[in-house]
Amino acid sequence: MPDVPPDWKPETKPKPRKPRPGDVLHLTRAASVQFLRPILVRVIRVLDWPTYDGWLWIDGYELAKNGDAVARRSVFVMPAGLIWPDPPARRPTSRTPVKRGPVRVG
Repeated sequence: MPDVPPDWKPETKPKPRKPRPGDVLHLTRAASVQFLRPILVRVIRVLDWPTYDGWLWIDGYELAKNGDAVARRSVFVMPAGLIWPDPPARRPTSRTPVKRGPVRVG
């Protein structure tokens, strides 16, 4: 490499995060061209089937908007295009005190 400073290091791309069982993924066209209509998937497992370099087979459940599983699917995806949606914000539960009257004994 001509005229390279001594402290120069080539840029390395970070490895994409690998999905694990239980993860919920938002799959769009960035993950694979098959997702013209984006879907949510809960991962069952990452399959060790042979693939092209940089691709994964994922076994999971397609989720409806309410979070219920509607179909089991095996999908071929590119890890760099996977989206991990933020978990839904937990609403604080408000508790109302119970009004108690005097207790009769005897």
